[in-house]
Amino acid sequence: MNRLARIAISIGDPAGVGAEIALKALEDKSVASLAQWILIADAAALNAAGRLSGIDPATLPCTLVETGTLPADHTVAFGQLRAEYGLAAIAYVRRAVELCMSGDADAMVTAPLNKEAVAISGRAFSGHTEYIAELTGAPEPRMLLYSEKLATIHVSTHIPLEQACKLDRARIVETIRLGHDALLWMRRRAPRIAVCGLNPHAGEHGLFGAQDSAIIAPAIEEARALGINCSGPHSPDTIFVRALRGEFDLIVAMYHDQGHIPMKLIDFTGGVNVSLGLPIIRTSVDHGTAFDIAGHNQADATNMKAAMRLAVSMAEGKLALAGAAAGSAKAESANSGSVR
Repeated sequence: MNRLARIAISIGDPAGVGAEIALKALEDKSVASLAQWILIADAAALNAAGRLSGIDPATLPCTLVETGTLPADHTVAFGQLRAEYGLAAIAYVRRAVELCMSGDADAMVTAPLNKEAVAISGRAFSGHTEYIAELTGAPEPRMLLYSEKLATIHVSTHIPLEQACKLDRARIVETIRLGHDALLWMRRRAPRIAVCGLNPHAGEHGLFGAQDSAIIAPAIEEARALGINCSGPHSPDTIFVRALRGEFDLIVAMYHDQGHIPMKLIDFTGGVNVSLGLPIIRTSVDHGTAFDIAGHNQADATNMKAAMRLAVSMAEGKLALAGAAAGSAKAESANSGSVR
């Protein structure tokens, strides 16, 4: 790359801590210098966060893109559940996606929004990942939780457990592939992947269920045939310990809590939520709007900084790999053209 990555940040629910942690993160020079930052917000929300944090948004190295959702003279009611704030948060996300899809941004970072605020605005909404997938036309998004210690991708997330247990071989293979590609962007090397079983002790040779041997094991073999370094199905109750000891870089969890509970125990403040299976890069903080402390200048920007750093790393990695592939193709074309 001959330029800094361009990263869009949506500030989330104006009544939450999103704008505050965005400003605090951008005030950190070690973060601010990593990219060209684009803040997606309304001036009213951003200035309100600036007043409480003592940070003047105008002094930060970023470009402000307004959506016009909130009036300029609006007084933000921190910590309050309001439909207009749900609509504003959705507008910020939509604008960030538009910038990524047009190529004006290389990745996006999302601060937390409130699902209930969106719901009372009259819009059906199950989460950031699903909404961005809808906007981009991505049929099967995945959620990856990433920290410097470990990464976990989920075959399913926000669905009932009963439904999550109805495994699909092709979906498992695609989840493994998406996790492999994402870790390749992040770490610039092929990851070592462990795939969890569904049942206790990965089924114990059929004693506790047939899904592990009948569905998960064949999916792993199919992924290995694609050149992916993966193994399993492993017993879910021990594989995270083995990974933390350095045996694996990425774990594939079969459902939401199988992956979320250990990851949040491992690194609650440093964990970053990453959406995969999209045509764009999206990272997010792994916490909520924190209405209880919003407006009191108590929010910690550590997780936001981690999400911003990871977005930069993924954007740079993806662009670098694309550039290398283009260079190889050009060289191959030139060599074939010189043959007589």
